[in-house]
Amino acid sequence: MIVKVHDLVKKYGDVIAIDKVDLEINEGEIYGLLGPNGAGKTTFINIVCDMVKRNSGDLYMFGEKIDKSIQHLKKDIGVVPQTIAIYDDLTASENVAFFASLYGIKGDMLKERVKEALDFVGLSDHYKTYPKTFSGGMKRRLNIACAIAHHPRLVIMDEPTVGIDPQSRNHILNSVQKLNQLGSTIIYTSHYMEEVEQICTRIGILDHGKVIAEGTKEELQSIVTDRKTIIIKIGYDQVLDTQLLKEVKGVMSISENDNILRLECQKESDCISEIMKVLLKEHIKVIDIQMESVSLESAFLSLTGRRLRD
Repeated sequence: MIVKVHDLVKKYGDVIAIDKVDLEINEGEIYGLLGPNGAGKTTFINIVCDMVKRNSGDLYMFGEKIDKSIQHLKKDIGVVPQTIAIYDDLTASENVAFFASLYGIKGDMLKERVKEALDFVGLSDHYKTYPKTFSGGMKRRLNIACAIAHHPRLVIMDEPTVGIDPQSRNHILNSVQKLNQLGSTIIYTSHYMEEVEQICTRIGILDHGKVIAEGTKEELQSIVTDRKTIIIKIGYDQVLDTQLLKEVKGVMSISENDNILRLECQKESDCISEIMKVLLKEHIKVIDIQMESVSLESAFLSLTGRRLRD
């Protein structure tokens, strides 16, 4: 276990930002933290980073219960803030060296870690370049290099791809997965649902300060529907009595549009083989068959009543 909270509460005056949250992030995960603006994501991250004090509840970091400061654990944490935190009057290497030195790294090891971090984010050709000449995507990548040079066990990334070009976004997503493969646990927040779907092993949805759902992408999708959709494309000249398919166990409804059959089936049913038997018996030519699942975006909207960017 890398991070665990129990009955976590944080208030700002009369406003409850975190409302009795229970959440556990295990070693080796890329944990996606989703929620509309104001849901409590940043407050949760600030509590984990010891930048904000909780009102009540328990916090555990790396298996240790935290009663006061986590100062002695900060060497194991790297933070990539949403707001870019680099110095324009320092070169790329000087920026990384400065942040790495805050963790006590110096001498030859510091030089090695700086080179390694810049290589990792694809900025090795800009070692002596000042970031004021960088694109937004390059600045984001430098931001990551500054956060990982000390080899943290936990890397917290708060909206690391905001406002950048697709190439830099892909580079960052690949870097996140590589970091994870090298042993870092990642907490990742984003307003881009496709990013979370692509890289996160488990996802928690925060809304109004509460964790309202948690699980893998597939588990979250299954929460909001009790059915699955099967789409079958048949030959244009085929004639089928759809009543025959309605009699298959598990089929709830069927619609037909030209040569496309759309069947709504019970989620737990195993009806595809029976459907195919009917089509074969009726000499229906099947051109294509697909399973349509609920998107993570649709699941999120169903659970929160709001879109992610609201």
